[in-house]
Amino acid sequence: MGRLALVLVALASASSALAQSRPMTPSMTCNQARGTVFARGAVVLGTGTYTYDRYVRDRSFCEFNESIEPSFVPTRDTPQCPVGYVCRDADYFLDD
Repeated sequence: MGRLALVLVALASASSALAQSRPMTPSMTCNQARGTVFARGAVVLGTGTYTYDRYVRDRSFCEFNESIEPSFVPTRDTPQCPVGYVCRDADYFLDD
């Protein structure tokens, strides 16, 4: 019985961690959104009801085969706020 209770507690805490909401840029000022990215280094930001992406402070938060691309998001006070960068596969930038 004790193990069952322990498993239930572990499952409840895991599901609550998965359900954490992401910061939504349309309700933030540009400085708040930029500050969030720069303070955390890498963060998933919601940019609309069903849209989101992972934004990074610099290339050190990307995989070794990725490059960075400047990224802009809508905020409460700025339609295109430069929050930082997104990581992109290096092949994404190559033209054939």
